[in-house]
Amino acid sequence: MAFRLFTLIAIFGLLFGLLGYGLYRLQIEKSPYYAQRAETQIAATNQLVLRRGQIFFTNRANQQVPAAFNRDYPAVYAVPKDIKDPVKTSAVLAPVISWPEANLATALNNPKSLFKLLVDKISPEVAQAVTDLSLPGIYINNKQYRFYPYNNLASQLLGFVGLNEKNPQPVGLYGVEKKWDVDLSAGKNLNLTVDRDLEAESDQILTDLVNKFKAAGGTIIIQEPQTGKILAMVNKPDFNPNDYKNSTIANFINPSVQSVYEPGSVMKPITMAAGIDLGAITPETTYVDKGEVTLNGKTIKNWDLKAHGKITMTNVIEDSVNTGVVFVESQIGNANFLTYLKKFGFGDNSGIDLPDEVAGSLRNLEKKALRQIDFATAAFGQGVAVTPVQLITAFSSLANGGLLMKPYINVADKPQVVRRVISEETSKKVVKMMQSAVEKAHVASIPGYQIAGKTGTAYIPDFKNGGYSNDFVHTYVGFAPVTNPKFVILLKLEKPQAELAGLTVVPAFHDLAQFVLNYYNVPPDNL
Repeated sequence: MAFRLFTLIAIFGLLFGLLGYGLYRLQIEKSPYYAQRAETQIAATNQLVLRRGQIFFTNRANQQVPAAFNRDYPAVYAVPKDIKDPVKTSAVLAPVISWPEANLATALNNPKSLFKLLVDKISPEVAQAVTDLSLPGIYINNKQYRFYPYNNLASQLLGFVGLNEKNPQPVGLYGVEKKWDVDLSAGKNLNLTVDRDLEAESDQILTDLVNKFKAAGGTIIIQEPQTGKILAMVNKPDFNPNDYKNSTIANFINPSVQSVYEPGSVMKPITMAAGIDLGAITPETTYVDKGEVTLNGKTIKNWDLKAHGKITMTNVIEDSVNTGVVFVESQIGNANFLTYLKKFGFGDNSGIDLPDEVAGSLRNLEKKALRQIDFATAAFGQGVAVTPVQLITAFSSLANGGLLMKPYINVADKPQVVRRVISEETSKKVVKMMQSAVEKAHVASIPGYQIAGKTGTAYIPDFKNGGYSNDFVHTYVGFAPVTNPKFVILLKLEKPQAELAGLTVVPAFHDLAQFVLNYYNVPPDNL
């Protein structure tokens, strides 16, 4: 009995001794090895994992539609510390991963390095070829990259995740990726007000418009006038954020908020609104148009070179009479006119939650040596600079009863009234004048609906030689239905090979407005 007990004690003692020795080897002798492996895994994980929240569009059912998320791609990386012969390894590996052999040998010859990314987004064929080599210190793992499933769609709005000279690690560059980089980097998702279907339809219409008239570019924005919510924002030319390295930096800029232009006659309803709100004119006020007016030695003529005789202010909007709004501005007074332009949001940031917004310019009306000609031309949108988002937000205030709303793109934001610009009664009168213009021209009309809108054709300034070039910018801003506007649409076309906006952006507005009305199943208001 004592012998058996002794034997059991000896056996267990031996087992515990072996276990202790194993633990000793693991904890003491092998400690540097396992510490190195852990460091290697941590280094690889830190480099290969993109911890970033997703971005979502919406749709009419308020469903989330992924616009940007993280996607795994195979990548080849090295642990130089595990590579005993960098030269031999490079000779075998370089042809497979398309590296210059000498450069690869240099990159691998770093005994202290735990991680070196060699090539990313490799094909399955390359991945298999690298695996078949079975090279010590060379590994394949999945690396997360930002992926944009709709490619070019809303590219300037979204921006992209990438590197630049200031950021060795991936960060949000341009668009909402930049604006909300901190939140997205922390893994928080971002829901946008942009409707994917409206964005896609706007993109197609703008693409066709640019191609048909061989234009240099263009913009479409759709806004909900009651809230300021942006439903679509499209610009051309654009780029593919999945392959941003092959695009020019100029295409990363969002012209909707970062580019200014002189809008032309589309500003006339704004001038009318100021005059009516002040009581300086009414829609029925008349004056005699002689076809031209001379101020400070410069002559302003109507776009059609006609003298329209005795006409009302409604006629001025219907026929887009330049001299008519010059008359209105003279009744308003320069100081009051400038005040109203600022109340409508011109000359200042709109506050939209997108990065690097520019403010536009009213400096021609604020300089020391003021000239009447500058206020006269500003009345029909020349000599002042605006952004498309400023312009559509100003028109939303006409549509919604006179309230300037802060435009926004993040669902987490709430509608915010910036200020009251004009009275509700003034709004109704101006909208009726714009509706009359649509009914008279017919091009933007949609059977069963009351539509309000205004065109603008403006010469582009010649910044090199002074004055204006022979190139145009066409703009149309309209909304529907007049009785309860559900949307405002802005279309802008740069340097089209056509002189009149009525041939370019107005028919495009008609098609897009028809789509939006059907998409939201908006009931007719003009039966």
